[in-house]
Amino acid sequence: MRILLDHCVPAELVSLLAGHAVSTAGELGWAELKNGALLAAAGAAGFDVIITVDQNLPYQTNLSKLAVAVVLIRSVSTHVAALQALMPDVFKALECVQPRTFVEVPHA
Repeated sequence: MRILLDHCVPAELVSLLAGHAVSTAGELGWAELKNGALLAAAGAAGFDVIITVDQNLPYQTNLSKLAVAVVLIRSVSTHVAALQALMPDVFKALECVQPRTFVEVPHA
């Protein structure tokens, strides 16, 4: 699965997503793209999923018009340790995610 990490997600999560092709918005030069523009770019580039911690993203974008799915991690912190604790649930979400859908991973 091709996964894009939103610019608000620590790049250290790349190593925690073994088995997937993971890129960051920053390394692709997309750090300035916001919400709908980032999702559109991700879909056009062939990404399957974007992982974000931006809790407003689902309310600011019409996912039904995009080719990419969104996994939102709701965490008490964006520190790697806090997000790492939620990775088992992120992997479960990735198993069932479909294009044009939104899956939320709640904090523990």
